[in-house]
Amino acid sequence: MTETESKTQEKASIFQIVKAVLWSMLGVRQQKGYEDDTTKITLKQAVIAGLIGGLIFVVTMLTIVRLVIKYAGHT
Repeated sequence: MTETESKTQEKASIFQIVKAVLWSMLGVRQQKGYEDDTTKITLKQAVIAGLIGGLIFVVTMLTIVRLVIKYAGHT
């Protein structure tokens, strides 16, 4: 990649990064989408979005488990 190509390279939006991370967590991605992501998303963006996505997932699961345990005895 030349210097002029890297300057004009389109950067990914936050929505595109989140979408790519969610698809990665599901393990489903078309080749064309993967290629688009690799040209637009930097490693730093992917790591940060992955950590935030993982944290949100863990907190959500913990919240669901706590709610189920709390209300399971009230049947």
